Amino acid sequence: MKPGIREQIRADFPTLSREVRPGTRLVYLDSAATAQKPEQVLGAVDAFSRKHNANIHRGIHQLAEEATAAYEAARAGIAAFIGTSHPHELIFTRNATESLNLVAQSWGRSNLSPGDRVLLTVMEHHSNLVPWQMLAEELDLTLEYVPVLPDGRLDIDVMQDQLSHGPRLVGFSHMSNMLGTINPVADLTRMAHDAGAVVVVDGAQGVPHLPVNLRELDVDFYAFSGHKMCGPTGIGVLYGKESFLDAMPPFLGGGDMIRRVTLEGFTTNELPYKFEAGTPAIAQAVGLGAAVDYLQAIGMDVIQEHEKTITAKAMEALGNIPGLKVLGPDLEQRGGVLSFVFDDVHPHDVAQILDRHGVAVRAGHHCAMPLHDAFGLPATTRASFYLYNDESDLDMLVHALHDVLRIFG
Repeated sequence: MKPGIREQIRADFPTLSREVRPGTRLVYLDSAATAQKPEQVLGAVDAFSRKHNANIHRGIHQLAEEATAAYEAARAGIAAFIGTSHPHELIFTRNATESLNLVAQSWGRSNLSPGDRVLLTVMEHHSNLVPWQMLAEELDLTLEYVPVLPDGRLDIDVMQDQLSHGPRLVGFSHMSNMLGTINPVADLTRMAHDAGAVVVVDGAQGVPHLPVNLRELDVDFYAFSGHKMCGPTGIGVLYGKESFLDAMPPFLGGGDMIRRVTLEGFTTNELPYKFEAGTPAIAQAVGLGAAVDYLQAIGMDVIQEHEKTITAKAMEALGNIPGLKVLGPDLEQRGGVLSFVFDDVHPHDVAQILDRHGVAVRAGHHCAMPLHDAFGLPATTRASFYLYNDESDLDMLVHALHDVLRIFG
């Protein structure tokens, strides 16, 4: 990414210009948890709320028609962004977690029976573990997990053996939110389909950082969140192939998901409204549409290359700090997420000292407890990079980490 463009991008994000305390600027390295929002997104949400605020799909007055048009235009833009020409295959939810729960409670409850196998991975975020654990307990399903190799990659040899046992569903993350591992989605999907399994992918870390074309990947379900890709909180997306969504029962009941209601029952609405009960997060959807426009204008290939460049420099710099160990695979198989441990220094202490320098990172289990258990760790410190980070941010991180080294010897 050229310096002029990088500077313009940073200028688009008002939060990045603030000082967290007098004389200490913010260095935001926690985008894996939630990304900052550019002026273009903030302005789109504000403009909608000020000028076009109304409920959608019901009213015939001017504001209602404007709100409906803005909401559906956002859906169409997001669909094109992830490589599908069928906007009705996109369901708006609150976040990736709700999207994955929708698959478990609607598809899973309708298609899984006692004794059926569900294959997940040890590297999953809790949001792609707990919904299946809840369903397994209720339906007496068998859950199996693909192990993770010491370098942070999935053990594909073990997975091939597990697939031979005929799981009904295979779920995995596009990119690990702890290790930064980018999984080969197309290859894993092909393997699962060859075994007769349905595929659901947690794309919460994928869509914000990588070019994604769901038609090429051929996944059956794909979930992601707006707030991790420069959009508002409270809005997420579930992509599902039309054939699956058509056959699935509604997840929630209420307004807009029905075509007709009588005292005896109801008939469901067409896709995607069958799964969008009640008044949705309209302004947030508009904001997510603006975020997609923003990312697309820069180019996801440009964003990915920028993150790879800064991640390479970060891995080299952190690798030169005594007692610090970065977890996960090599650069070619990872995104801009670096989780690390310091000898004999608790991750929360590391994060607190970094915060004194204005460096915002995450410490803890990152909603990936089983993955930490696999590495024998209770917690890690995580620095995550995005399109607005530059080498000056990395320099501040390294400077602050040397302060950790100085304080703890």
